[in-house]
Amino acid sequence: MKIGMIGLGKMGANMTTRLIKGGHEVVVYDLNPDAIASATEKGATGADSLEDLVIKLTAPRAVWVMVPAGKPTDATVAALSDVLDAGDVIVDGGNSNYHESVERGKELGKKDIHFVDVGTSGGVWGLTEGYSMMVGGTEEAVHLVQDALKTLAPGPDKGWGHVGPGGSGHYVKMVHNGIEYGLMQAYAEGYSIMKHKEEFGIDLHQVSTIWQHGSVIRSWLLDLIANAVEENPEMTDIAPFVPDSGEGRWTVFEAIDQDVPAPVITLALLARLRSRDDESFADRLLSAMRNQFGGHKIHRENS
Repeated sequence: MKIGMIGLGKMGANMTTRLIKGGHEVVVYDLNPDAIASATEKGATGADSLEDLVIKLTAPRAVWVMVPAGKPTDATVAALSDVLDAGDVIVDGGNSNYHESVERGKELGKKDIHFVDVGTSGGVWGLTEGYSMMVGGTEEAVHLVQDALKTLAPGPDKGWGHVGPGGSGHYVKMVHNGIEYGLMQAYAEGYSIMKHKEEFGIDLHQVSTIWQHGSVIRSWLLDLIANAVEENPEMTDIAPFVPDSGEGRWTVFEAIDQDVPAPVITLALLARLRSRDDESFADRLLSAMRNQFGGHKIHRENS
């Protein structure tokens, strides 16, 4: 199968490499010429524009888009829709909001261009381990790209699935990432509790290796924690600042919209927001209140 790949960031580049190793012809385009050159060294065919990429593909064309969510994806999909033909398919493998994916599918449908939204998990490990992919779109559209999906997945019949109509792939990935927030927060809090029990001198890496076998909380995240605490037991030079890429927020919003209680995911998101508050006005005010009503000591900065 010949497929186009737009966006050669780390994940897009790794997906391109996996497709090539799986026997696919891949035509690549990126705003960065060096990224195109790197991909061509690995066996891809380079394109110098979207039009050139489309010319080098065979109808029905399949173009996989791996650019940042939001305006970059909007612009790329819109530009592609102007140069593709009816019957071609656009795949969005980024972390787009599912509402946007539903609308993109409708707009492309007016031109008889198929749209497939693929919620993709796997990060830097996807190249060797395969990607977990939650796929939304029509049966016809998914069928057009299923060979690529089978190659990118951990196996042809595992780690990927057609979960529903357009938008559903990104919807399931949104919830996936919300769950991830909760799991990560629980692990982080548990390890912090053990770290603070200084009189026991607990070896966090040793505990990780114990939990990796037979424990009900064993997981791939735990495997990654084991790597992290072995490499950097004190988390030296890592700022206590935790970003979020949007999916956790969207999951919380969706829970509210559906009247579904999701306290763990919500609190995990709030913990990330808290990590970024260098000024912490709320904590300063709390200290001032305690001093006002109870005469409790205020701890001064730099003292």
